[in-house]
Amino acid sequence: MNIIKSTKIDDVELPLQLNISFKKVFVLFEKYAENNFAHHPYHDAAKKMVELFNNTPELIDGFSDVSLLTTYKEQIDLLLDPLFPEPLRTNEIKAASIPFSFTSFKFTDRFEDIIENAGDDYELVVRNFEDNSMFVMACTFILGFVYGFKIDIKRPFYFDIPDKTTGTMKYYRAAFNADFSEVIPTANAPKLTQDDFRELLNNFENIDLWKEKFPINSYIFKGFGIINLFDVTAEEMLSAIKANLLAGGDQLIFKLQNNLRDFYSIKDLRLGYSIFDNINSKICETIVNKSNSLILSSVKEIKCDNSYFCNSIMQKVFKKHETFIISDIDEYGFKTNKNPFYQNLYDSGIKSIILIPIEASGKGDLALLEIASPRAYDLNSVNINKLKDIIPVFEAAVKRSSEERQNVLEATIQENYTSIHSAVKWRFYEAVEKFHFESQTNENAKLDEIIFDDVYPIFGQSDIKGSSDARNEAIQEDLITQLSLAIDVLEHACKKEALPIYKELMFRINTFLKEVKNELNAGDEINILEFLKREIYPVFNHIKDINKELSKKVNTYMNRLDPDLGVVYEKRKEYEKSVNRLNDKLSRYLDLKQKEAQKMYPHYFERYKTDGVEFNIYIGQSITKEDTFDDIYLYNLRLWQLQTMCEMENIAYSELAKMNQELRVASLILVHSNPMAIKFRMDEKQFDVDGAYNIRYEIIKKRIDKAYIKNTEERLTVPGKIAIVYSQDKDALEYIKYINFLQSRNQLGKLEFLELEELQGATGLKALRVEVIYQENFDAKKVITFNDLIKEIEA
Repeated sequence: MNIIKSTKIDDVELPLQLNISFKKVFVLFEKYAENNFAHHPYHDAAKKMVELFNNTPELIDGFSDVSLLTTYKEQIDLLLDPLFPEPLRTNEIKAASIPFSFTSFKFTDRFEDIIENAGDDYELVVRNFEDNSMFVMACTFILGFVYGFKIDIKRPFYFDIPDKTTGTMKYYRAAFNADFSEVIPTANAPKLTQDDFRELLNNFENIDLWKEKFPINSYIFKGFGIINLFDVTAEEMLSAIKANLLAGGDQLIFKLQNNLRDFYSIKDLRLGYSIFDNINSKICETIVNKSNSLILSSVKEIKCDNSYFCNSIMQKVFKKHETFIISDIDEYGFKTNKNPFYQNLYDSGIKSIILIPIEASGKGDLALLEIASPRAYDLNSVNINKLKDIIPVFEAAVKRSSEERQNVLEATIQENYTSIHSAVKWRFYEAVEKFHFESQTNENAKLDEIIFDDVYPIFGQSDIKGSSDARNEAIQEDLITQLSLAIDVLEHACKKEALPIYKELMFRINTFLKEVKNELNAGDEINILEFLKREIYPVFNHIKDINKELSKKVNTYMNRLDPDLGVVYEKRKEYEKSVNRLNDKLSRYLDLKQKEAQKMYPHYFERYKTDGVEFNIYIGQSITKEDTFDDIYLYNLRLWQLQTMCEMENIAYSELAKMNQELRVASLILVHSNPMAIKFRMDEKQFDVDGAYNIRYEIIKKRIDKAYIKNTEERLTVPGKIAIVYSQDKDALEYIKYINFLQSRNQLGKLEFLELEELQGATGLKALRVEVIYQENFDAKKVITFNDLIKEIEA
């Protein structure tokens, strides 16, 4: 007899002594063996069974030695045959079993085939059960059997059984029939009352209490059970797919692929996922997660038209949004003259494929689910029907994925184009909620103005010095290059055709060249380009037809021109690349540091890229709904600003070696001690200062970087130094303390005390200017922490 044990009986701690007994079967046979059943069809067979039982009393009295199942194999098979009718043995998955140990014997043919296909090393183990749960379940079994207290804590048992034939996993739910069993209390079994029962109901997790009420081996189980397995692979896979789609994550496609492999019993089934962009008529991988698309195996996107797909796919999948099945790729290739779609599948080793279009958004985008096999007819028009219950789950997930994709796009737009800073977003929500509430009863309801009163401004900028001169030099050099190339073409043309017009044109180009080398004036570039287009390029069209050498010279000239602008754009490109590199480095670092600063106290922050980076910060009680504002947060943010700008100086300096153009930054801080109001301008979609008095602050901000030191020709802002502009001496004293701190860290050097020339609309301004000590091998990850700053403020 085949005996399968998931766990040895002795290994499980239970309130029951488990004894295998066939007493209840004997009672049935005994009934039909009586004389009053003499005419019953079972009478003769029953008499023989009773005789068999009488010769083997262990089968009635019970035994715990599992080896006796083998000893009495023939008798047990004979006894249980009526419970295992032969016509059902090839279909039912059934076995006799001992409850709470899952030791099984007497199997149907189908059950034995399943176990055999699982492999020699397979052990029949319940998936979702723990020892404590088994103990409590045995206790509830006793409560119902002995005391009549019914507790329904039935949990379905599941067995995950591999199928070595297909290389996949099958999933089975077990149902247990305990009609052939009984429970007998021993002398050690406490007598349980209604109060005990209620106490147990309130203490399910208290295993010690259960063991107190049901001592180990205090009851005797006699009998056996019948276990039936039901193949629930499809239901399990549907549930697993739902769970995986909800969980998402980078491994989603891999997990779903494994689910579908078990679902279809195809061990090497492949799954892909792509997006059909209806606006641009192309298939591309989803933005939110890389999808490992099967039909995009070698490219990022494909143009979706009849030159790639056949007309049937275009009509059925992309027009009608219907599922398309190719059972045999080779046959498909023959019918489509081996179109690019076939070639892609063939190169990927795919022999059958299902394409399932799912609407992803209201604008007509589709998610394309791709299920493929390396064998023809593994996927076909018949077994595609198995997907009917799964496709709605994918549709729900695709809708969510599409919404996430839209959220990613909208978040990016908000962050880069129309951002409302997170620190003040609450006020906008408050105003919008109030507006929608009032608009239900008042058609003239208006949105509130968004104003934050009594906030302290903090302004800083890291400006690329000499950017205008560097840009003009780049334009100048590009024009010199372009004019020199034009002269070179004409010089070679003179050698082939001694035409006076060539020399006259060379003279005019040389005149432009001398003027550009001497000084570049406004309008020079436009005049030169107009001259080249009008006078030179028609001649070049003639020259390139003279011979191959001159044609090559003209092509060399044309190839040096930017295809969109029609000018030499080399030095300017280097300049712009350097500016963009520096701007991006500084902006990203500032954004990163600002996120850290928000943890200290919520504040409004906005940043702009120009030729350099500038930023505004506003901090105060009105910015936040919850936190109580204190001046220490303002002081800490000012110290943070100085420290951050010192670090940005180091970043800019370390980038010098990586840039084609040598660009330096000059840093500036404007200190303003008095609180002000800021207002969101609906027409400009940004915050601005509110009130006439506060306008002066904006004027100073726009003009301060052009300020000169009093009685000198020297500009305030210079590379290698941070300028701190103030109007009240108490502000200078505050910043001197911060400077001393950073000097102690060897980050700032010599300090200057300066007065500034009067600016239009602003007088009496002073400045501190402090040298930046650049760190060798500066590491942005190893900088002064918030804790350091707070300690310095509190000192």
